[in-house]
Amino acid sequence: MINSKIRIAAHATALLTIFIWGTTFISTKVLLGDFNPLEILFFRFVIGYVVLWGVYPRFVKCLKRRDELLFAAAGFCGVTLYFLMENIALIYTYASNVGIIVSVAPFFTAVMAHFLLKDERLHLRFFIGFVIAIFGISLISLNGSFVLALNPLGDLLAVLACVCWAVYSILMRKISELGYPVVGSTRRVFFYGLLFMLPALFLFDFQFDLERFADGINLSNILFLGFGASAVCFVTWNWSVAVLGAVQTSSYIYLVPAVTVSAAYLILNENITVGALIGALFTLVGLIVSERGFSIRKKV
Repeated sequence: MINSKIRIAAHATALLTIFIWGTTFISTKVLLGDFNPLEILFFRFVIGYVVLWGVYPRFVKCLKRRDELLFAAAGFCGVTLYFLMENIALIYTYASNVGIIVSVAPFFTAVMAHFLLKDERLHLRFFIGFVIAIFGISLISLNGSFVLALNPLGDLLAVLACVCWAVYSILMRKISELGYPVVGSTRRVFFYGLLFMLPALFLFDFQFDLERFADGINLSNILFLGFGASAVCFVTWNWSVAVLGAVQTSSYIYLVPAVTVSAAYLILNENITVGALIGALFTLVGLIVSERGFSIRKKV
């Protein structure tokens, strides 16, 4: 059984991961001046993959063909599909819609985990916490603008992105039980994510044009996304999933909008309303309630 100190560390790493992921929009927003979404996505994961090779320069050999399929599926769902759908959704619908919908990912994760994982069980408190958190997330994402409209294609892509992330969480939970090193496992997932991303390079207006990184601002932001948000955060997130389970770790996603709005206020001097602050409080309460709304069965 995992001791309390390790569990506390896992909570801390999950929180740190969400803090970094919540601020990535700033770097992405800056880079969008010279790069399109697919270029940012591809370059950040290439950097992440190289960094993980430097940290763990050993080849991870899969013991079974089934294990290899799990890594491939995780890369396809958690890297390629999730980020492509999220980025494309932003083209067809409001950012506030995407912010709210993507934050529903813990709900999809919880339902899938309940039926697909034998050691994670849900309780009513999880769903109560989910409703509270989504109410708070809605207040944060609107942030005083109250612009929320249905845009079927974009909203559907955002929902599908949630489903992809939920599948990724379940797959990483299963991979964590196989005994492979976390860094090596994450690097293998990145490999498949990049591999499945290659066809998209030919479908969209992708340009390698590395001269754009001669600009120090572009270089610093892509390094932050590649090293911090990809290499470091995916390792810490996957480790937290291994320790806490897919459901409890995914609940921290509720905090992303609160971190994003706070970062925009502190770094970009964007406006923050009383409604957004109240929403952040509701989100935190929802997270606390949800954290207590499930249990992990002890393995004999």
